[in-house]
Amino acid sequence: MCPPAAGPLEDYAAGFDKLFSRLAQRRGFREYLTGLLAPRDRNKTLTGLAGSEPVEGAQHAAVQRLQYFLSQSTWDADEVNRRRLELLVNDPATAPHARGVIAIDDSGDRKDGTATAHVGRQWLGRYGKTDNGIVTVTTVWADERVYYPLHAEPYTPASRLPGKKADPEFRTKLQIAADLVSQALSAGVTCRAVVADSFYGDHDALRGELSQSGLGFVMSLKPSRGTWQYGADAYTPKDAARAVPWGGPDDPGGWSPVVRRFRDGHTETWWAVDAQLGWWGPDGHTRLVIATTDPSVLPDNATWYLATNLARPDGPHDTPDALHEPANLTEVVRLYGIRHWIEQSYKQVKDELGWADFQVRSATAIRRHQTLVHCAFSFCWNTWFGPPSTNDNSASSPEPSNDDSGERGPRNRPAG
Repeated sequence: MCPPAAGPLEDYAAGFDKLFSRLAQRRGFREYLTGLLAPRDRNKTLTGLAGSEPVEGAQHAAVQRLQYFLSQSTWDADEVNRRRLELLVNDPATAPHARGVIAIDDSGDRKDGTATAHVGRQWLGRYGKTDNGIVTVTTVWADERVYYPLHAEPYTPASRLPGKKADPEFRTKLQIAADLVSQALSAGVTCRAVVADSFYGDHDALRGELSQSGLGFVMSLKPSRGTWQYGADAYTPKDAARAVPWGGPDDPGGWSPVVRRFRDGHTETWWAVDAQLGWWGPDGHTRLVIATTDPSVLPDNATWYLATNLARPDGPHDTPDALHEPANLTEVVRLYGIRHWIEQSYKQVKDELGWADFQVRSATAIRRHQTLVHCAFSFCWNTWFGPPSTNDNSASSPEPSNDDSGERGPRNRPAG
């Protein structure tokens, strides 16, 4: 990520001034972003953001100002996020378009005790186990060139609510995800498809809700996801893949080569197929597309089992009045491949911008911190695409990670 340059940061922050009714709030916004964007030499707690000592400096005036700004000052985090997205949507360099995706995911971090809002024992994929922590559902817009967070909402475990899962305040991650996608559309975000890993893709209700909203989707499935079958038909996506003939690259049977192009310019040849799984198939309303580097082995870390409602070209659902343009195998693989940028964004907001470093307890303060981190993230794109700077602290282009293991960890994580 980029270090803060005084001139560009002041210009960026000025775009939010109307949302802060007091000079102290506008100053707090600038100071908070400056602290988040500074090179990370320690955790970005309030004392760290203010450049004070971790314990002794807690009562320093600068720390107390940021504490008040984050927890008690009267400003609306949703309005700040709305303005952030307005700037991104209206900037030609970052404007969403019809070839990009909205990616859904969630991110977990350890937090001690029970006094902090949203914290409970739950699956934290970053650590590969159930632990005490906070999980936030997020959406990101991305194409092959640029990616940025859209909305975020912490998930409240049922254990924190009086009525548990029957409590009227309880919302599943799937319900939160659907609402965040709706918010993205309301903010003027367009996309070719909504993409997500198997935690979200395995749920018929979410895919159905996206279809009813007129959205295309490309979502991963677990290889062992069961479905109704008859007789000797395949009953899991992996069984469906094994049923497709493969005699090697010179005799690919039912598999077709697809070329994946990466940001650094290199390409890889994968193999893909429209498989049959129950009522899912090349001519169904939902297609099962399988993509892999090796159809003979179907390696776990390089095989995707994808459900999509984008029609096969020249298939029965490729009609003039169809809601979506048809998608061939290369297009389906391209769309899901963009999803991995959400994993890269997590690495940057956590490793550089202090996403999980907050030491506040209220739900309001947590949401504000997350919103400010997203503002800092977006400022980096603003600087990267802005006019050349004479400041030595120029922005560096973010690079994708080679680690596709995912924020929520291994595939055998619990379903809850």
